[in-house]
This record gives sequence, C-alpha cells and structure tokens, in this order.
Amino acid sequence: MARRRESGLDVLAALPWPVGIGAGLLAYWAVRYGAAWYFGSRDDELAEAFSQQLRSGALAPLAWAVLILCWIAAGVSYLRSRQRARLLETRTGLDSITALDWREFEQLVGEAFRRQGYSIEETGLGGADGGVDLVLRREGRTWLVQCKRWRQRQVPVATVREMWGLLAHHAADGVKIVCVGDYTPDARRFASEKAIDLITGRDLVAMVDAVRQTAPSKRSPILRIEPTLAPSLVSEPAQIASPPCPKCPEPMVRRTNRQTGSAFRGCTAYPHCKGTRMAEAELHS
Repeated sequence: MARRRESGLDVLAALPWPVGIGAGLLAYWAVRYGAAWYFGSRDDELAEAFSQQLRSGALAPLAWAVLILCWIAAGVSYLRSRQRARLLETRTGLDSITALDWREFEQLVGEAFRRQGYSIEETGLGGADGGVDLVLRREGRTWLVQCKRWRQRQVPVATVREMWGLLAHHAADGVKIVCVGDYTPDARRFASEKAIDLITGRDLVAMVDAVRQTAPSKRSPILRIEPTLAPSLVSEPAQIASPPCPKCPEPMVRRTNRQTGSAFRGCTAYPHCKGTRMAEAELHS
C-alpha cells in the first residue's frame, strides 16, 4: 500500500506542540501584516494600491484561518504526546508491553527513545515503510529502527540482514531492532562487530524503567540500551546502576564473553568505544 502524501499540517502535528503555537502566531502576522508591508515597500503604484487594500483587513479572515489550523495541529501534537507519555508510564513489565498492538508498540519504543534525547520520525505508522518504523536523530547522527512485536518467534538473521542493507540507502549511522522476545544465534552473530543494536524485550523493559524514573531535567547523561554481543548468562539485579565507562562518559551494560562465559561490563558506545570493566565485584555489592 502506497503511503499517502503528508500535508503541512501533518508535519506540524508531528512536531512538538509549542512549535505549532509559534508557527500559528508567525503565520498570522505574515498573512495579516507581512503581505501588506511587502507590497507597500515596493516602488510601484499597483503594489501600493494592493498594499492599501491589504491594510484594510482583506486578508484578516485568511490570517485567522491559518492561525486556527496551526493551533489545531498543535493540539493534536499535544494530545499525541500525552498519549505516548501515558503509554510509557503505564507499562509494568514485559507482559504489559507484549499486550500492546503493533501501533502502540511502535509509539512506546519511539517515546522511550525520545526521552533519551533523540528526535523521532515515525515512518511506519503511516503505511509502507520499507522495513523502517522509526528514524532517530541526535548530535548529527541517524539510526534506523525496526520494531518487531512477535510474541512467540525469535527475530531471524534475515530480518537483521534486511535492515543492515537499508543503512547505505538512508545514509544512516546505525540500525536498532527492537523486539519483545529475543534473536536467533545467527542474527546475533551477524550483528556482532556491526553498527547494529539488537534490543530484546528484557532490554526494552529496562530502558522504559530507566527513562520513566529519570526526571526530564535530569536526563543527562543519557541512559541507553545498546546491543549485547551474546545472551547474558548472569541475572543482573535491577538495583545495580550502570557504571560509567572508563574511556568515555557513556554508561555500561553487562555482557558475556562467548569464549570464557565470564561476565563483564561493556561500553554502550561499542564499537566506537571498547571500554570494559570487570563485573564480578558488582555481584556482591
């Protein structure tokens, strides 16, 4: 199914609601007074006559209509933001996330990333998306996100390969795949050493809990859930805070060495940063 073309109001409704309020005021001034000022500044009798007509209020109804439409879009944006916030705040665990439909699942994932400081473009909610449900942007970098709300199946390597193939086409820096379950061993092997983040259902629960417990004014440094190189064999207590990386400011997550089976902490900025910490001491803290 072809995706319908977005109007200017659709784009405005997708932006933060204060943008719509400001855009409405600016558009009102431009239509109501800006046009008259423009024609009045030209050295032309016809333009001056047109300017006089505009100063009499000929475009006032149009200016009010544009203002109202922009504010309606802002209202839609505000209601959507409240809906997404409520969706995230009411999740109580993996079962409550699994119970969401596909549209709510994408909204939840988008809101969790938005609270981490990313700007979000929702591409999957409007129709055909070519496998990309969300586009994340932050600090000049771009990530492609695919959301898989499969309850029983593991995400196969074919899905990971398809997303990796879209990286160059979208000129993105990395790929994030979010599911409610887990990934096949082949999928994990393919993602290893690539800019692919495989986020499991358990990872998503931790990410939702982290952003929900962090006040909006205290979201720096940004908490992120990044890929694990192999399924963790050690259960991590929820109360243990992620320590900072010794090589950069990013937090660390627990990982497992596939050769030795030992647990360690790896930097969430991997592969750009390869900082590690021993994890054994944390188990007894």
